[in-house]
Amino acid sequence: MMLVCFTFLLKQTFHSPKEWVGISVLLLIFTGLIWPVAIEQSKSQISDWLSNPTLMQDTAVIITLDVMVQVIFCVMDVRVGSGGGRKKASKICYQVVKWIPGFMIFPVIFSALVSVIFKFPGVSFSTISWSMAAVIAILVPLLTFGFRYLLPEREIRLEVLFLCNLLLAILAVVATVNGRTAVEATDNVSWRALLETSCVMLSGALIGLVLYELKRIFKRKKS
Repeated sequence: MMLVCFTFLLKQTFHSPKEWVGISVLLLIFTGLIWPVAIEQSKSQISDWLSNPTLMQDTAVIITLDVMVQVIFCVMDVRVGSGGGRKKASKICYQVVKWIPGFMIFPVIFSALVSVIFKFPGVSFSTISWSMAAVIAILVPLLTFGFRYLLPEREIRLEVLFLCNLLLAILAVVATVNGRTAVEATDNVSWRALLETSCVMLSGALIGLVLYELKRIFKRKKS
């Protein structure tokens, strides 16, 4: 959860201060209005969710999809910065992945709100929710500015964001599957399957090389 928050804040450093405020308002509204759902949760129900292997595996898939979006942003940012994203489709894709703050920040905030409600029994749920929303709305711009101040180089921030998302993907799988694997291990090696897989990989590499050379030849003729 801490890594999700870190990657979320690091992603915001690529936006302007006005956009920080917009994201903060979005999180404020979400946190302030989600309390009717949060109060329906119980510690036993949350424990049952955490011990449900199927649900945890589905959660790992969602986290992986979220990580894929952030990784695509890192790749597209480098491509656009180097002048390679001049096509309209590339620009649209870059803007879409840039404006996605990260899906997992919302369940993390929801989980934190449930924990805070359990910590303060007897206090009005709406008061707790909107107080936490105000704190989040203040901390997001401040911490984002702090990250940008500590890491002023855009390239370094982008590299850290890329590596943290890869680490998040690994930790998400390890932490959610509870030691279960989708495929049972075996001591026997299927040489036919290995050969077929190798052929597919080599064929793909060969096709990619041919397409690359044809593209270079086409550019030379065009120039």
